[in-house]
Amino acid sequence: MIRVSTLQKNVCLSGRANALYINKFIASILLVVAMVLSLAACNEKTDTTTTKNAAAKIYNVGIVQLVQHPALDDATKGFKEALTAKLGDKVKFDDQNASGDTAVCATISNQFVASKVDLIMANATPALQAAQTATSTIPVLGTSVTDYATALGLTDWTGKTGKNISGTSDLAPLDKQADMLKEIFPNAKNVGILYCSAEPNSKYQSKIITADLTAMGYACKEYTFTDSNDVQAVTTIAASECDVIYVPTDNTVASNTEIIKNVCVPKGIPIIAGEEGICKGCGVATLSISYYDLGYATGEMAYEILVNGADPATMDIRFAPKFTKLYNPEISATLGITLPADYTAIDMAS
Repeated sequence: MIRVSTLQKNVCLSGRANALYINKFIASILLVVAMVLSLAACNEKTDTTTTKNAAAKIYNVGIVQLVQHPALDDATKGFKEALTAKLGDKVKFDDQNASGDTAVCATISNQFVASKVDLIMANATPALQAAQTATSTIPVLGTSVTDYATALGLTDWTGKTGKNISGTSDLAPLDKQADMLKEIFPNAKNVGILYCSAEPNSKYQSKIITADLTAMGYACKEYTFTDSNDVQAVTTIAASECDVIYVPTDNTVASNTEIIKNVCVPKGIPIIAGEEGICKGCGVATLSISYYDLGYATGEMAYEILVNGADPATMDIRFAPKFTKLYNPEISATLGITLPADYTAIDMAS
């Protein structure tokens, strides 16, 4: 009897224990489910808040442009239109022009840093160098920059800066420009390379194309000025000693094409230019890019950084997708030069 009662008691206790265990197990499952649902709700709320914040975000972009001339103006226009096309009224631009003064580039860049803009677009090499000095954290995109390694003082160049900087290059294939000079002026002997010594990218271009032209049998000589005040005097010397003058994508030249034209055309000295704006002002022909397209590509890069979180340090420097043989019909006619059929006349009225 005692054994039966004890057995019954044990069975009863065991049943109660199992029931208690099952109840605790169910409670644990319900607690876990509740926590998961709570986290999901929080995440949904966070995602909704993030989306709303992203939609409400106004991106402030500072633009520092070295100087006003058609090529740089077109690059800035393309940049702004690319971002506006993607962001509409969610992007605001502070567009500043340094009027050719590198010290003003630095002042503008520092102002952008102080106002905590979301991104700086630096148009031309001195503007990029100023932005580099001003900040190591705010994303910087350059455009109208020929060689980023030269501009930023990088020795181990990989195509990426490894810094808070990326952008687009206006470098045309210099060997093809040398071919162009040879095609149009095969009987020339002396070629002058005219540029501003204060622009490191112009010096870079001069070095490269001088090697190409020398290999073709031309005698090359550099003619450099330090600023706009020396342009006429240096150009006069070059025009008296050379058969043809080559001008790289140089900002000081681009701002003084009328002076160069007034020296060279009366002396019958043709100029091969590094880009369309310079060619339109004082040149005969160029192998050129579209600076508007270059700026537009820079704007697309800016969108990737601002909205999608791309890191400028890992973004490859981008180059113009196409190059076009162009000629200045007015100067060509004045100098009696007939260009091959595959050259397109620059629209002088635009």
